[in-house]
Amino acid sequence: MSALSRGLISRLRQHLLSLSRPSSSSPSACVAAPTHLPPHLFVRRLFSSDALMDGSQILQQQPSRIIQATPAIMTPNSKRTGLVAVKLGMTALWDKWGARLPITVLWVDDNIVSQVKTVEKEGIFSLQIGCGHKKVKHLTKPEVGHFRAQGVPLKRKLREFSVTEDALLPVGTSLGVRHFVPGQYVDVTGISRGKGFQGGMKRWGFKGMPASHGASLSHRSIGSTGQRDAPGKVCIATLKVYYFALFIALMWLDE
Repeated sequence: MSALSRGLISRLRQHLLSLSRPSSSSPSACVAAPTHLPPHLFVRRLFSSDALMDGSQILQQQPSRIIQATPAIMTPNSKRTGLVAVKLGMTALWDKWGARLPITVLWVDDNIVSQVKTVEKEGIFSLQIGCGHKKVKHLTKPEVGHFRAQGVPLKRKLREFSVTEDALLPVGTSLGVRHFVPGQYVDVTGISRGKGFQGGMKRWGFKGMPASHGASLSHRSIGSTGQRDAPGKVCIATLKVYYFALFIALMWLDE
């Protein structure tokens, strides 16, 4: 009963008392509350004028499903969880044809399953993944209570991934780079780093003006922008923080 406020309980009691009083015009409108339960456990349904709903049915929670770490066969419709990684920098590799390939180095920092959501309880199949470490003094009380209720260490970042039922994992499962396989294509989403006020060559990839032959003090100018064509007109401005997504990324693994 801690979830109900005192004001709501008092209003429900007054409403039940008004219902229990007999009326001369409509004698069928009076409804007597059962005596085996307190009167504040009964809430009147808004869609029915003569039906009362037992509040104890609302308080009863559905039993949580126990997720077992058993091997399963993935199907083409299966959707596994993702990982949370930190960008360390960039490097390059050369393939057998001599082409230079830019490589982004990501660090998977101690990913662990911190919560499992099912259709029976939350209405969706998803896994909450936590990464990194954080001290108690840097977390709020609700965050600390969430980690302690799940029985997992304190994490710096939390991200939720929707999965299929056959891809559920138990709470506390540790995930690493071996969650993927070399050569696998994955979807990468992240947040770019703000770079402040930039010119058109850096912001939009413009070619720039000639480096010689009479060009002076305008080598990195954007040139003529033409007539107004909002929002197609591109100019020099602030290169702000934004969300980006790469839907085709080849995976190399190294532990």
